[in-house]
Amino acid sequence: MSVEDQAAEAAALWGGQVLRLIRNRENAVFEIALPQGRAALRLHRMGYQDQAAIRSELWWCAALAARGVAVPSALISKAGKLLETLRDGRTASVIDWVEGEALGEAGVPFAPPEAVLVQRHQALGRLLAHLHAETDQLDLPADFTRPRWDIEGLVGEAPLWGRFWDHPAATPAQAETLRRARAHLRAALTEHARTGDFGLIHADVLRENLLVRDGALTLIDFDDSGYGFRLYDLGTALSQNLYEPAYPAIRDALIAGYSETRAASRDLVELFTLARTCASVGWTMPRLSPDDPVCARHIARATGLAERLMG
Repeated sequence: MSVEDQAAEAAALWGGQVLRLIRNRENAVFEIALPQGRAALRLHRMGYQDQAAIRSELWWCAALAARGVAVPSALISKAGKLLETLRDGRTASVIDWVEGEALGEAGVPFAPPEAVLVQRHQALGRLLAHLHAETDQLDLPADFTRPRWDIEGLVGEAPLWGRFWDHPAATPAQAETLRRARAHLRAALTEHARTGDFGLIHADVLRENLLVRDGALTLIDFDDSGYGFRLYDLGTALSQNLYEPAYPAIRDALIAGYSETRAASRDLVELFTLARTCASVGWTMPRLSPDDPVCARHIARATGLAERLMG
């Protein structure tokens, strides 16, 4: 069954029709028309998150939206379900449509002037602080389950996104730097875990997952969300900006916005930026061939930051 056929089957379960394919990456995402208006249909990647984890993600987003956090809420099907299973076993869900343009695109330099970037990243810091604060007020269901972006999930023997220090495309010198980065991160995260803020996080605060409309931001795509260090969300947001000329201003604006209500230091945020760049190296391993140029770029980014931070 083609992805288009899957989408048509799924849309009908919500009483809708497919308008267009938006993207087909980790999940296939379609714009659909429902009787009440547009919505986003997700066909979840087989074998990534199980139904219990997806249902937990949707519950969390709905709870956040109900508390005024700028995230989309899930929509129930005609049968009253958050999730539907298609004939071929693929899982589908539908969420509110969010108007706006993506904050940016991976690998493409920002177009707006520095003043706009500073304003937007300060607003992003406030949004992440709001998300974390409201999450702390929730009573999670007994069956709530999500992955853990903890020390083991980031730098353990079997990290969630793979053993980045074993990437086959890394040169011997780069592999050694990645091993040093892993040891550095493990020691620093162990120390941070004693008093640091830990809870549910988005875990994928990338440019493509932030929509801007009239200066306001909405955070979408909670597919990788889970339990983790709160500052990992800030580090993830900065990981795509390391080569931006305005990086210092972007970094400081993000931290300033977050720090209006929650604690964040530059050193810790950059530590979690390193954690994310290393995780992204691991992410490429099962998805891309070693000679794909994306692998080389991710390795260079992680090792360059590691060398700067570790000295």
